[in-house]
Order: sequence, then structure tokens, then C-alpha cells
Amino acid sequence: MREIVGAVAGLNYKCGRVMDPVSLVVAALAAGAAAAAKDTAAQVVKDAYEGLKSLVRRKAAGDPDAAEVLDRHEDSPAAWDEQLRRTLDAPDRVDHEVVLSAQRLLALLDAAGSQEGKYQVTVTGGKGAVIGDHAQVEITFDGGGE
Repeated sequence: MREIVGAVAGLNYKCGRVMDPVSLVVAALAAGAAAAAKDTAAQVVKDAYEGLKSLVRRKAAGDPDAAEVLDRHEDSPAAWDEQLRRTLDAPDRVDHEVVLSAQRLLALLDAAGSQEGKYQVTVTGGKGAVIGDHAQVEITFDGGGE
């Protein structure tokens, strides 16, 4: 399975770059589609893939074309990668929750690559970030209106 994930996500990694969030999600969806189509795929992988797709659908609920793009990408990732990338590049489509879901899926498909940092994401223009499990954070920006 590492070959599938590496073929999809390897370009940025081989070049020594960290993936941008949209590329990470596109790679996870392509790798998940390939893995889930196999009879030998573990149920946990299928569940993680379905969870990521459901989350992306929910984030793009206002876009009537997004569901079709997601479905077509599942059937033919290479042909629909660019359209999916444009669909995901809209505001509020790829947030922290979506990135974590994509990272979880890729970690299941390629544990070694995940441990090497292959699926790290660079976020620019953010005002705050939390990494890790069970984090509780309170952030006030611009005085919080007080």
C-alpha cells in the first residue's frame, strides 16, 4: 500500500517540501479510494476513507457540484485530481478537522511514511493552531470585542 500512497503524495516529499493542506487531502482521497476498492482492505481503512469523504461532503454542502466531483474522483482519481483540488481550495473546505482526518487515513495506509513526517502540513496565514490529541485551547484575537 505504501507504493500507492507514495505515488500519489511522493512528489512534494521527495523534493523535501511539506505538503499544503489541499494536496494532503487530495492524496488521502486518492489513496483511500485505491485501498478501499480492494477486497483485502481492512475495515478500519475503509471507515477512515468513508469518514474523510463524509467530512469533505459536509464542508462543501453549499456547492452542488462538489459531491459529483468527489464521486468521480473516487472512480478515476488521476482524471479528477485537478477538479477536486479546485473544489477543495474554496474557503472553509479544508480546515484542521479535514487535515487531521486525511492524516489519519494516510497513517493507516503508510505508517512508516507518516512517522517520517511525510504528511506534515504547512499552514500559512493562520492566527492559531493546535496540534495533538485532547487539546483544549482558548484563544482571543483582536481583543475579543471586549
